[in-house]
Amino acid sequence: MRTVKASAFAPGHLTGFFQICDEDEDPLHRGARGSGCSINLGIRTKVVGEPAERTSFKVRINGREAPDAVVSMSVLRRMIPLLDGPYSIVVDHEAQIPIGAGFGASGGGALSLALAFNEAFGLGLSPLEAARVAHLAEIECRTGLGTVLAEFVGGFGAIVKPGGPGVGEVVKFHHGGLSVVCLHLGPIQTREVLNDPFLRARVNEVGGGFVDEIVRDPSPAHFMSLSRRFAEYLGLITPRLRRILDLADEAGVTCTMSMLGETAFALVEEEEAERLVGVLEREGHGGELLIAEIDEEGARIIP
Repeated sequence: MRTVKASAFAPGHLTGFFQICDEDEDPLHRGARGSGCSINLGIRTKVVGEPAERTSFKVRINGREAPDAVVSMSVLRRMIPLLDGPYSIVVDHEAQIPIGAGFGASGGGALSLALAFNEAFGLGLSPLEAARVAHLAEIECRTGLGTVLAEFVGGFGAIVKPGGPGVGEVVKFHHGGLSVVCLHLGPIQTREVLNDPFLRARVNEVGGGFVDEIVRDPSPAHFMSLSRRFAEYLGLITPRLRRILDLADEAGVTCTMSMLGETAFALVEEEEAERLVGVLEREGHGGELLIAEIDEEGARIIP
């Protein structure tokens, strides 16, 4: 055995609206229907394995050890039994996006780890099979539902059939090279929302219908309108996020809340992007401003 290494990238993903579909007994068939966009900022993951007397692993996020990275741990528990011998394994996640804030970081970490681990150790899984491992880990940890599938495929579109990669179905939409402008203010725990019966009911009262609507008229403007209506209906908009959305409205740009995080975002053309960035730079309450493009490739191995 020899030292092995590989790296992978998974795009971040911003969800505008969704429907919870998590009651199937088979976790590969659990997930969500929903609509959103993958962005060219995300999670880069490097896996290094050195031959050892017994298998061990550690996970770091942006250089700091992360013993509570439960989704990554779940991926490792599923993939380590496939190794041909014991290794000392180090996983380094580089997060270009906020964590726990509606950018799909948990799914991106799991997906990039599964792809890099498979590549480093030559497990022989197809990219789709590796992505399924990431989906199962995220379903187990209740940190997301359809994020892994959306990030695996990339682009701007809708999940029209729930499930993991190879089971769920995605329709990609044309967008004409729009920018994605985001302001991150704080986190919201996805697990708490998925476990709240009242919020689950609110999500599913309108989420599925909105997915059907966006498929009939898949324009970015319609997506932003439906996303804002969904956010208003759920009632999760915080006072400081409300202030940002109102200011964007005054500037003539529709913003919404990313599901699920205290994050405002908009799909915008260049002129609108300049206006919105000006508003967010002046009135952003110290939030983190990110400007991205839509990532069409989806998750992939990188040098």
